Amino acid sequence: MLQVAGVLKTFQGVIALDHVTLSVRPGEVHALAGGNGAGKSTLVKVLSGVYQPDAGELRFRGEPVRFADPADARRAGIATVHQETNLVPTMSIARNLLLGREPRGRLGLIDFTAVNDRATEVLATYGLRTDVRRPLGSLGEGARQLVALARAASADAQLVIMDEPTAALEHAELETLFGAVARLREQGRSVVYVTHRLEELYEICDRVTVLRDGRVVHTGPLAGLDRLRLVSLMLGRPFHPARPAAVTGEPDEPGDLPVLEAKGLTRHHVLDGVSLVMRAGEVVGLGGLLGAGRSETARAIAGAMPVDTGQVTVSGAVSEAGARKWSIRNAIRAGIGLVPENRKTEGIVPTLSVRDNIALAALPRLSRAGIVSDARVDSIVSTFMQRLGIKAVSPHQAAGELSGGNQQKVLLARWLAMHPKVLLLDEPTRGVDVATKVEMQSLLDELAVDGLAILLISSDVAELVENCDSVVVLRDGAITDQLAGPEVTEERLLAALAKD
Repeated sequence: MLQVAGVLKTFQGVIALDHVTLSVRPGEVHALAGGNGAGKSTLVKVLSGVYQPDAGELRFRGEPVRFADPADARRAGIATVHQETNLVPTMSIARNLLLGREPRGRLGLIDFTAVNDRATEVLATYGLRTDVRRPLGSLGEGARQLVALARAASADAQLVIMDEPTAALEHAELETLFGAVARLREQGRSVVYVTHRLEELYEICDRVTVLRDGRVVHTGPLAGLDRLRLVSLMLGRPFHPARPAAVTGEPDEPGDLPVLEAKGLTRHHVLDGVSLVMRAGEVVGLGGLLGAGRSETARAIAGAMPVDTGQVTVSGAVSEAGARKWSIRNAIRAGIGLVPENRKTEGIVPTLSVRDNIALAALPRLSRAGIVSDARVDSIVSTFMQRLGIKAVSPHQAAGELSGGNQQKVLLARWLAMHPKVLLLDEPTRGVDVATKVEMQSLLDELAVDGLAILLISSDVAELVENCDSVVVLRDGAITDQLAGPEVTEERLLAALAKD
């Protein structure tokens, strides 16, 4: 179906793809794996016509091809489903599904009745039953992702590229997507599947190609390939998963005095009396299903969402949050940093350089009489780029050009440069690869040892269990359970999440 032979792609003299070779068979689900900056996103963009290779050849269905743009690739039979859905939220669901392919009447005008009927029929096969005349933006992120997948599959594409398609999906939606992938395979169509979730690769993929530093380091069947071996190939070194504290010895005890106390945070229809305590050196997990109020709790603590009543206390300084005295400015001054869930729209400034993104929050501290010290900025940026292993052409590269994992590291560097007392992390490993996830887990350990209080929000139960000293479980904006110490196990946490 697809052959990639010796593809080379460079940016400003830096090699992103180093003579990559890849083959995808008809009816095959082929996994594309690799660490941060390995070249996965660049290869996907070459296959989908966003980039043109500097050297090498693409052959699709046996014929040499060179795509001038994404529309060219779509016409050839290659469709791409991106992690951030590239659809039009203000248009109807039906128009998004059939955009550019709408049924037309005798006068060449769009037949909206036929559009709506066809959209209803297609989406029903994906388990999505709704009024297709509604704006796409009225759907949740998971449902929008299914619409994007249905759009790609219904366009009769012979090769569907899925780039982190499950990052925002719940379990039921995940099963629906896997069913759609199975139908594509049965129809003889091929799928290139990119995800950081290893369990997904082993569940639905036939073969895997591993990229590292822009080169192919392994291609072969997933059956028989040990997971530790796969992670080691991605990292370029042996991988030894962290052992529980009971095996490695007793962890350092968190400090007794609270660094942060949130009491009775309430906002109508959003939060219902949420209270939690964070101590120095402690990692507190915040669990719950989508819509449980996890992100809203973090935003309330960080002053990014006003509440009706409640208090936030940092190192003994009390704020009446309900009196609207608690703001983002006050939270930052008190030593609270928030890494939001959506790094692209609420985190990085993509057109600014890596350097400027890292220094952004610290600029007032790095200036005298309104003049910023370039030397101090350069020193801080260099320190955190090295500490976090941020891969960029230079500190002056636009942050929007980095891989998702490196963008996440830039956000972490921004707040660590402020020397915070409390760090709120909302889904920090969503959409990042296994190698970056391992690095972030090690960083969390280091930061906790240094005395930082960390709030970790994650949809990944295993991630909460591996990293947290205690876990607070939310449902409908209220606390339903709290686990601490030896109670923090996958079984207990799953039971808490499933509790009525």
